[in-house]
Amino acid sequence: MNFSLYTQMMKTNLKTVLGFGLGSALYVTLMTSLFPMLDKNMEEIDKLIDIFPDAFLRAMGLESFSSYGQFVSAEYYGLFYLLILGVFSVMIAVQLIAGLVDRGSMAYLLSTRVSRVQIAVTQITVLISGLIVIHVLTFGGGFLAAEFLIDTESTIAFGEFFQINVVGFLLFFAVGGYSFLISSLFNDEKNAFALAGGLTFLFYGMNMMGKIVTDIDWIRDFTPFSLYEPGNIASGEADVLVSSATLGSIGIATCVIAVLIFRKRNLPL
Repeated sequence: MNFSLYTQMMKTNLKTVLGFGLGSALYVTLMTSLFPMLDKNMEEIDKLIDIFPDAFLRAMGLESFSSYGQFVSAEYYGLFYLLILGVFSVMIAVQLIAGLVDRGSMAYLLSTRVSRVQIAVTQITVLISGLIVIHVLTFGGGFLAAEFLIDTESTIAFGEFFQINVVGFLLFFAVGGYSFLISSLFNDEKNAFALAGGLTFLFYGMNMMGKIVTDIDWIRDFTPFSLYEPGNIASGEADVLVSSATLGSIGIATCVIAVLIFRKRNLPL
């Protein structure tokens, strides 16, 4: 890792990271502020939910609003969070390698004494740092909002909310990992983004389809999104250790392969 490069890349991407992080935190805070009103009318909401098909409720994570944890998991972590962090992970991972090659900046970096391995490892560290900042802001915003806006009987436990964000971080470490691997294979930023984004959308769609159509729920086994069940984490039913280990292994493996490929491949310098 090269500290000077890391500092420069963090400065370059700081606005993007903070934009996603603060946006995520504000959305969680907004959803939290709505929960007390919904909590007072929970019986009517449950009756409304019963109208929808079970497949739709499974896909959207709307089976239960009985607690704040279930509510925020369904209203944010089960849907918008996946889309927001998916865009961030793919976009940043592609820009960190393929983007530099495409714009000619990689030639300048390699003309210095910084090795390819140092560049790749530094860029991976930038990606991980960005994900950490976003999740710290999201966790902090959501937890503080719940503490101040929701009574203690309804609020989610610290440990459960922390686990939702940790497993979420590892999910997008895995997404960022394979996006970084794809980025290391391409010289064109647009092509890398198209493939990484398309693969992420495919995984997301497979996960949703497996939830909706129970006869083909086996297709969820081929997507990392199946390992992230915020509603089950909130209710204490998820195997957090297995999900975390699997997602972390995917992220590490893809990043290591990306470094090895980037070290050896020919670049248009």
